[in-house]
Amino acid sequence: MEAANRGARKGGGLSVGFNILLPHEQGLNPYCDISRTFKHFYVRKVMFVKAAEGFVIFPGGFGTMDELYESLTLIQTGKIGTFPVVLFDSDYWGEMLDWVRDEMLADGLVSAADLELLHLTDEPQEAVQRIVEMIDARAAEGSV
Repeated sequence: MEAANRGARKGGGLSVGFNILLPHEQGLNPYCDISRTFKHFYVRKVMFVKAAEGFVIFPGGFGTMDELYESLTLIQTGKIGTFPVVLFDSDYWGEMLDWVRDEMLADGLVSAADLELLHLTDEPQEAVQRIVEMIDARAAEGSV
């Protein structure tokens, strides 16, 4: 999250951080304008996706995977509105997407429409463009 908070601040935007209390890990990074610290993951995840207009997800560990799949599940089941989920770094995410197609889609566990929720890129401008296009489309429909 530090990179996102640093980028938001450097770009003149509002930098919001949702931290979690963990026994031996991070504290809040110094680039947050507004921050909240949560005791439980589920509350943090609800807040994380509640106001989201898009995710750009960079390589990460179990927490990143948890947030990725949680957001996709909430979109897929209609519990939250649809927003773009951009995976950044095709070398990192490519094998996972191949597995999703070759195993989950082939076995009928997800649909082709579910895969359309994801966009893979290596270009920062393309990631931004994908999110802006979806926000603009929703605004034109009157759903923003």
